[in-house]
Amino acid sequence: MLSSTEIREAIQASAGRQQELFEEARRVRDEHFGKTVILRGVVEITNVCRVDCDYCPMRRGNARYNDRYVMTSEDILSRAREIHAAGIDVILLQGGETPRTLAAVTKAIPAIRELYDNRVEILLNLGNLTRAEYAQLRRAGATSYILKHETSDPRLHLQIRKETLDSRLRCMRDLLDLGFKVGTGLISDLPGQSLDSIVQDIELAGPLGVHMCSVSPFVPAPGTPLADAPAGSLDLALNVIACLRICYPHLLVPSVSALEKADAGGQSRGLAAGANVLTVNFTGDADRGRYLIYGKQRYIVRLQHVRDIVAGAGLRTRGSVFLPTSAGRRG
Repeated sequence: MLSSTEIREAIQASAGRQQELFEEARRVRDEHFGKTVILRGVVEITNVCRVDCDYCPMRRGNARYNDRYVMTSEDILSRAREIHAAGIDVILLQGGETPRTLAAVTKAIPAIRELYDNRVEILLNLGNLTRAEYAQLRRAGATSYILKHETSDPRLHLQIRKETLDSRLRCMRDLLDLGFKVGTGLISDLPGQSLDSIVQDIELAGPLGVHMCSVSPFVPAPGTPLADAPAGSLDLALNVIACLRICYPHLLVPSVSALEKADAGGQSRGLAAGANVLTVNFTGDADRGRYLIYGKQRYIVRLQHVRDIVAGAGLRTRGSVFLPTSAGRRG
C-alpha cells in the first residue's frame, strides 16, 4: 500500500516515472489475475434519472429536452441473449437513477439466469435505492452492484451531485451487507477537485471493502452546468488507475470508454496502466443514441475493438472472476 505522500507523487507522474508506475501496475495485475481481461456486456436500460448532477446530460433538469425511454423486461432479456451469444458471462444493467426500472429488472434477472443455467454474473448500476429494494434485487438473483462515489470530497459531492456523500456510502454499506460484490469509482479532474481529494478517493476504496473501482476523466458534456469546463487529463486518470492497482491488487479496475473518448487509444493505455476489465456495449441502436451519458458524441465500445486492444496488449479475455469453480468463458 502506498502512503498518502507516495500516492500524491504518483498521480502526478510523467515521462519515465509514469512508465515505471505503469510497469509496476501491470506486474501486480498479472501476478494476481494472470494476463487476462474480464469482459462485460452492458445494456443501458433507461435514460431517465431523478438526480440533477451538474456533469450529466441525463440530469433531472434536462428531462424535458431528452427523448426518454425505459426498457421492459422483455427488451432487457432480448439484449441479454445477444451478450450470451457473444460468449460473455457478465451482464451489466445500467441506467439513470429511477425506481421505474425496479420491476422490469427484478422480472428480467431470473430469466437471464435461466438463459445462462445460472452461470452468470448479473451486475447492476442503478444508483441509490433503499435497502429493501437492494434486497429485492439480490433475491431475484443479482450478484454485483456498481455505485460510484464520484468524489470523496463531501462539499464538492453535494455541490455537483445535489446529494450527500454519506447517502452514497450508506448505500454501499447496505449492498456489502446484503452480499453483493460492490464497485465504486471516481471522476478525476472534476471542476473544483484538488489533488488531495483524489488521494482520498484512492484511499477510500480500502476501508470500504469494495471489489471494483473505476476512474473516468471528467468529460464536459453539452447541455450541463459544466459544459464549458476543461476536459480532464487522460494522464491523470491513467496514473490513478495505476495507483489503485498497486494499492489494491485484488480490485477489478476497468478501462472505461471515457478514456477512449478522451483520446484514441485511451483504453489501450488503460490496460497498460494496470486495468483488467473492458465493457462492450449491447444497447440497441435507437436507445444507444438516447443514452446521453457524455452527450451524443460518446465512444461506443464494440466487441471487435475490445478483441483488438486486448490482443495488442498481449492479454487474453476471460469471464467473471466471481463465478464459483470456473475461470469463466473465454471471449
